[in-house]
Amino acid sequence: MKIATFNINNVNRRLPNLIAWLKSSKPDIVCLQELKAEQAAFPAGALEEAGYSAAWIGQKSWNGVAILSRGSAPEVTRERLPGDPADNQSRYLEAAVKGIIVSCIYLPNGNPQPGPKFDYKLAWFDRLIRHAKTLKKSGALVALVGDYNVVPTDFDIYPTKSWDDDALLQPESRAAFQRLLKQGWTDALRYLHPDDPMYTFWDYMRHRWENDKGLRLDHFLLSLDLKKRLIDGGVDRKVRGKEGASDHAPAWIRLK
Repeated sequence: MKIATFNINNVNRRLPNLIAWLKSSKPDIVCLQELKAEQAAFPAGALEEAGYSAAWIGQKSWNGVAILSRGSAPEVTRERLPGDPADNQSRYLEAAVKGIIVSCIYLPNGNPQPGPKFDYKLAWFDRLIRHAKTLKKSGALVALVGDYNVVPTDFDIYPTKSWDDDALLQPESRAAFQRLLKQGWTDALRYLHPDDPMYTFWDYMRHRWENDKGLRLDHFLLSLDLKKRLIDGGVDRKVRGKEGASDHAPAWIRLK
């Protein structure tokens, strides 16, 4: 079973790129983030023609998450991250897919920091940590998948000081990621590739893609029983170099 995550950065604008990647990569489950499309504008029909059923939570202009499944429809178990009834941003979707609970995550960016957006990021992260603990205790096979908007360590970014003030690298953001891992989740890409940065994002500015100045923002956190089934994983870097590409590349893992 192949599970992928892809911050598509506007699903309708990048639809040709997405369809081409789905046909070449053939993942069984895909988590998409940053749809930037209202609920009714999601291209469910085109994805169905490509062989994928979908569940999604849209939002005009911003955010938005989706779970795609090849061969069987995702059964949605949760459409919002619990803990704040007033939070109406479309950033979390959870579904049962092919015997696994998959959480599709688009964690807040948090910039500029300090400020309200960074406070929201940390509060959202705290809510995720609490909910992840509940999922862990359930005993289900669980994958927490998506764009965490966190660079976990300095190894996960090209050598630079230019991002030092960014919310993605702040000690509080990194500490929250570590608190999540300490519940017993496995960071799948880092587990499989301890000596490779495994970048998943390259900013559009300053030729960062051309110079491979990347960041690792997209992560798969697996429960123990799923970790035991983990056999492979990687990043489809070439997708980032296509015309009209998202600033993220798809990342994927393969399970027994």
